[in-house]
Formats: sequence, C-alpha cells, structure tokens
Amino acid sequence: MPDAESSLPPSVPAVPGRRHVGVVRLPRARDHREPGSAPRWRIGVGAAVIAVLVLLGVGVIVSAVSSASASTGGDVAARSERSGDPVAWATPSSPATAPAKATVFVHILGRVAKPGLYEVASDARAVDVVTAAGGFTAKADPASVNLARPVVDGEQIVVVAEGEAVPAQAQVEGASAAPATPTAPVDLNSADEAALETLPGVGPATAKAILDWREQNGRFASVDDLLDVTGIGDKKLERLRDAVTVR
Repeated sequence: MPDAESSLPPSVPAVPGRRHVGVVRLPRARDHREPGSAPRWRIGVGAAVIAVLVLLGVGVIVSAVSSASASTGGDVAARSERSGDPVAWATPSSPATAPAKATVFVHILGRVAKPGLYEVASDARAVDVVTAAGGFTAKADPASVNLARPVVDGEQIVVVAEGEAVPAQAQVEGASAAPATPTAPVDLNSADEAALETLPGVGPATAKAILDWREQNGRFASVDDLLDVTGIGDKKLERLRDAVTVR
C-alpha cells in the first residue's frame, strides 16, 4: 500500500508527523472590471429605460389627441354631408325680421262655396279670393269674374250662376274701374236698390244690405251709420261720403 505522504502532489511539501489530506489551493481569479464601473453602468441602463418609457407615453398621448380631433371633425363633416347643410362654425347675428306683408279686405258673394269677407295679400288677384272662398259652386259661371284682375281694399266680387246677368257694378268695382259718382247725392233714407247701386263700391249685395239695415233699424241718422251695414268699412265709407246724404 503506498505511503500517504508519497501520494501528495509534489507542490505540497510533507510535514513530518502530520497526515496530509489531498487539498489543492487554486489561485483566486482576478476581477478585471475597473473599480466603480458596475454602478455607473446600471445607472445608465436605468436612465435609458426611463427615457424610452417617457417617449412612448408622449407618443401615445399625441396619437390619442390627434385621433380625437380627427374623429370630431369627421363626425361634424359627416353630419353636415348627411343633412346637406354647411357646418356653421360661426354665424353672424340674424338680420331683422322683414315687416309683415300688407293685406286688403275683399267681400265675395254669390256662387262660391263660402261667401264672406276675406283678408288677402295686397297684390292678390280675383282668383286668390275665389280660392279662399272655397272655389266656384257647380252652378257658378266662371266667366262672370275676371280671375286675373288685381283686387283692391274694400271691393266686392259677385259670382253669378250660368245664364244670370252679371251686375254692372260688380264688373267695374275696384280702383282700376270705379264708376262715376252720381251728380246728386243719394238719400240713404229714400233711395231704392237701383239708386243705391249707382253709388261707388256698391253692388247688389251691398245695396240690399243697406235696405235691410234701414228696414230693421229705421232711418239713417247720419252717413256714419253706414259702418253698421254688412260689407261697408272705413275705406268704403270715405268713398260714399260725398255721394250720399241723409234727409
């Protein structure tokens, strides 16, 4: 059996009287890093990571804002395109409302669906009044009225049936063809229907209304009492004032 001391490596000297165990001491590896280099490297990597995260965050925010703006603009443009109306980002103050259009009053009677007094535009024509009154009845003679004639305030339109004579006064009532004023004033308390129809703006219907009022109320006390007669207003009264009298 070999001696324990002879089995030791030659690099380990034998000590007399001691038993040697086969342990080899290896030289410790040298750290080639420079002192202080590791902490600086870790700090540099951390700063780079933070910078990258900050840049990514800024990019996300900018992208979100841009997307929101584009979406809002797109929605507004889409709504405008669907509705056909332009997008009004800023509108000036609205102009003042235009004044109401002038109107006139016209009395229509005879062969129409709804005879009566109608308020129409000042530039209306006879056809507009007939339409407002519901149109002609089945027995009406449309040729008895010049539908293209402009109407005037306070006039009267009479629509007759086929075969009936058109009242002469009804043909000329209105500003464009007013009848001549009688030379002598007509007495409201004694005139008959024919005499009353010679007055300006008075047709068969108005003449009959004057006679009906006289029958129901007695004599006219003054010319102003004509305002109580159906179909006579302030303007028609002014046309009649110099043509009538009360005795």
